[in-house]
Amino acid sequence: MTWQVVVDGPLRALDERVESAVVGRGPRPLTEFLADLGNMGVALPVLAAAVAYVLWRGSAERRADALCAVLAMAAVPALVVPLKALTDRPGPLTEATGYFPSGHAATALVAYGGTALLLGHAWRWAMPAALVLTLATGIGLVLRGYHWPLDVLGSWLLCGALLLLCSPAAAGLSSSGRRRSSGRTRTG
Repeated sequence: MTWQVVVDGPLRALDERVESAVVGRGPRPLTEFLADLGNMGVALPVLAAAVAYVLWRGSAERRADALCAVLAMAAVPALVVPLKALTDRPGPLTEATGYFPSGHAATALVAYGGTALLLGHAWRWAMPAALVLTLATGIGLVLRGYHWPLDVLGSWLLCGALLLLCSPAAAGLSSSGRRRSSGRTRTG
């Protein structure tokens, strides 16, 4: 995907046609609100609250998961900023560059996804809520014209992989590197 953006390939051309067809759709206050879900000031406190909860109530293993979530969030700018500089992609409604991948989409996915990974064992609605918030952010960013669809999708792929690599909970591993028992399976 990054290659297509950089070389102005057919996927980028399709991306730009899709954006042209959808930009400005939807009620502006709603799409603005959705796009704002990816702001650090909105998404980061959600993750911070989940980390605080796990540090307060969680086991040592869950605390290690909290550290992984914090490290994943810290890695977002380290991954996104160099890619923005490398691709130098202009935005949909501006000639300014640095739009691929979307930092807001990356922030939303890691903050809400990390929160769901930390709280999902206790709150079944955490992962569906994270998916809805992440999708809503991406939709808002595209409809408002802040990002091309590929900017958002690229962030989701990059940071989804980051969460999977960084989180023992996502890999189903304990901090010792062994598979966790689900509690429903017999361990022997």
